[in-house]
Amino acid sequence: MSTGDEPFRDALDAAAGHAREWLASQQTRRVGPRATAGELEAVFGGPLPRAGMPAEEVIDYLAAEAEPGLMAMPSGRFFGWVIGGTLPAALAADWLVSAWDQSSMLRAATPATAALEAAAGHWFLELLGLPETADVGFVTGATMANFAGLSAARWRVLKKAGWDVNTGGLAGAPALRCIVGQERHDSIDLALRYLGLGSPIVVPSDRQGRMDPAELDCALDRAALDRSGLDRTGPDRALVPASDGTAVSAAPPIVCLQAGNVHSGAFDPFLQAITVAKAHGAWVHVDGAFGLWAAAVPELAALTAGLHLADSWATDAHKTLNVPYDCGIVAVRDTEALEAAMSVDPSYIIRDAGAAADPFQTVPELSRRARGVPVWAALKSLGRDGVAAQVRNLASRASQLAEQLSALDGVEILNDVVYTQVSLAFGDDATTRAVTARIIEDGLVWMSGSRWQGRDILRLSVSNWTTDDADVEAAVAAVRKALAAVRG
Repeated sequence: MSTGDEPFRDALDAAAGHAREWLASQQTRRVGPRATAGELEAVFGGPLPRAGMPAEEVIDYLAAEAEPGLMAMPSGRFFGWVIGGTLPAALAADWLVSAWDQSSMLRAATPATAALEAAAGHWFLELLGLPETADVGFVTGATMANFAGLSAARWRVLKKAGWDVNTGGLAGAPALRCIVGQERHDSIDLALRYLGLGSPIVVPSDRQGRMDPAELDCALDRAALDRSGLDRTGPDRALVPASDGTAVSAAPPIVCLQAGNVHSGAFDPFLQAITVAKAHGAWVHVDGAFGLWAAAVPELAALTAGLHLADSWATDAHKTLNVPYDCGIVAVRDTEALEAAMSVDPSYIIRDAGAAADPFQTVPELSRRARGVPVWAALKSLGRDGVAAQVRNLASRASQLAEQLSALDGVEILNDVVYTQVSLAFGDDATTRAVTARIIEDGLVWMSGSRWQGRDILRLSVSNWTTDDADVEAAVAAVRKALAAVRG
C-alpha cells in the first residue's frame, strides 16, 4: 500500500509547474480567451473513457487543452466586472487548504482551521471598524453573504413581532417589507427571493447611485402605514394571530444599503440613512461586495462614515482583498440572530457546552472547505498598513485611468471617480457598443460593457493588486485604438 505523498507527488509537481507558467504569462498574454466553450466541450467531453489515465498525465492534458479557453483574470490589464487577482500568500494558503482536506464545521474536529478563521474574522472586524463582538461567517461569495445577513435580519425582525420563522415559516407571518436603493446590486434581490421576501420597496437614488435619506424616510413612513393598514383579525388592526393564537405585532422593516455602486463606486450616505432607518426601528444591512474594504483606508473615511452603525455587513474577499474565489464574508452584530438563522442541531454533532460558536453555525453549509484561511494569509501578509495601501492603490489607479481617458477626444467620464470604478461613454450608444466590442476583440485588455442610467457604457473596475502604470497605459492605448478604428 502506498504511503506518504508518493501517490500525489507527480501530479502536484505537474500542477505547480503549470501554475507557474500560467502566472508568468499574465504580463504578455492576450487577456481574452481564444477558444469558445462549445469548442472546448468537444475536447473535454465525449463518452467516459473505459480506462483511466495517470494523475500527472491528466494534469498535463488539462493544462494544455484548457489554456486556449482561459481568461487572463489574474492580469493587471483585466478591468472586467469586479474581479480581483490573488495575492501570493492567499494563493499558496488556498493550496494548503485543499491539501489539508479539512471539513471545517466543528472547532473540536478541525481546531487549526477553526482558530485561523476565528483570527481572520477578528482581524476583519478590527480592520474595518465593525463591532468586535459581531459574528463572522465565511461563505461562498457576496451573494451568500447577503443571504446570510438578511437571513439573520428576517429572523430578528419577525422575532420582535412575536413570530418564530424557524418553526412557523412565512405562511401567516406578519408582513415584512425590505427597502432598497434604486441602484442596489441584483444579488440583494436574489437573496430576498431565496428568503421568500418578494420584491422590495425601491427608494430613488441620485445621479451617482446613492440612496436619498429623505426618500428613505418617506418610504419607511409609507411602509409603516401599509403594515398597520393590512387586513388583520382582533380588536387591534396592528396585530395578527400567531399559529398558536397569541398576538403578533407588525414586523419592523429591513433596509439594505450599499458600499460601492457597481457603476460609479459611490457609497450610500450611511450616517444619515442609518439614523433615519433606526428611527423607524429598522434592521440595516450593508452590501459591501467590493466597497466595504474602503473602511481600511483613512483617506476614504468620508465614504464609510457611519458604516459601523449597521446591523449586518456582506463582502467578497476575492474582489478587493484579492484572495481566491469562494470567499465571501458576512458579519452580524446580533450573534443570536445569525446563529438562529443559520444553525442546525443534528444528533451526530456533539458540541462543547458554552463553547464559542462553531463555524457551521454562522454559514448556510455544514461540510465546507476552510475558506477563511486564505483571508487569514492575506491579512497576515499585508498587515493593516498593507491592506490600506492595496485599497488606496486600486482607487488611485481608477483616478489615473479616468484622468487619462478623459483627455481623449470623444470620451465622456460619467461618474465621479471616488473609488475603484470608472464608467465612460463615446457619444451615442451605438458608438459605445462598437468601441467596447473592438476592445474585447483586440484582447490587449478586458473591459466590460454595461447599461447605466439609460445609456450604454464601458465600465472599468480596478480590482487587481498587480495593476500598475504600464497596465494603465495599455488600457488607455486600447481605448484610443478602438475609438479610432470605430471612427475610421
